[in-house]
Amino acid sequence: MMTETKSNTALKILTGILAVALIALGIYTVKFYNEEKENKAILQKEKAVIEDELNDLIVKYDEAIATNEVMDQDLVDARQRIAVLLDSVKDSEANLVLISRYRREIGALKSEKDRLFRVVDSLSNQNRLLATTIDSTNMVLAQRTRMSDSLQVTNQSLSTKVDRAAQLKVTGLKGEGVIVRNNGKLVTNNRTRRIDQIRTCFTITENALSQAGEKEMFVQVYNPENELVGDQLAVQHDGGVMVYSAASKIFYENEELDVCILSNTDREKLMEGTYKVYVYAGNQLIGTSSFALR
Repeated sequence: MMTETKSNTALKILTGILAVALIALGIYTVKFYNEEKENKAILQKEKAVIEDELNDLIVKYDEAIATNEVMDQDLVDARQRIAVLLDSVKDSEANLVLISRYRREIGALKSEKDRLFRVVDSLSNQNRLLATTIDSTNMVLAQRTRMSDSLQVTNQSLSTKVDRAAQLKVTGLKGEGVIVRNNGKLVTNNRTRRIDQIRTCFTITENALSQAGEKEMFVQVYNPENELVGDQLAVQHDGGVMVYSAASKIFYENEELDVCILSNTDREKLMEGTYKVYVYAGNQLIGTSSFALR
């Protein structure tokens, strides 16, 4: 009888322990679910904030483009880069890695905007100062000032055109998957399960106005889910940090030059669909293209 009583007591204690354990497990499960839900909500909110910031930048560039005639192409190019990033943000699922990368790129874009707008403001102030000077002088001085203004605008225009003409330009830009043979030979292939690297090839055109010498070229390759494929090279430029898939140094002698840059691949980031390729000379975007893998 004593043994049976002890057994009943032990059973009741074990049942109590199991009940407490089940309750604790239930509480932990609910807490984990709520934390996961809260984290997703925070990331989604951060993504929405980033989209708002990019939209705000686009609005500011639209206003600047509409009210300024100088540096209009620089402003348009900068706005286009923001629009490309905004499309990437909208198409991407919010996660900590992407949010961090977008934050870095927004920082670089904001620095570039501040620099461009300072130049625009400076030019606008100069124009207003010149207009005031013209109004306060006599007819002869006004005529001379107008001639000076005309020459200044002409020189500025010529300088801008020369700067643009001196920029490197590429043709025949294409991306493709390749297999690396044991002997080092590269074989083109478009199947994601077989390729070892992604090759980006292009031709730098002849340009007598460009400065000859060593140039650092960068490539960004984005998969169909807008994830950067490659070595994740973070490079500090004047406008901030940019992250690239691969880099290569070339020696340019103002003549046509064929260039190919290999980007390493991550199996987890290779998938069927359309890939985007961006080529930079330093921090200057000089070419874009796309290709498909299956």
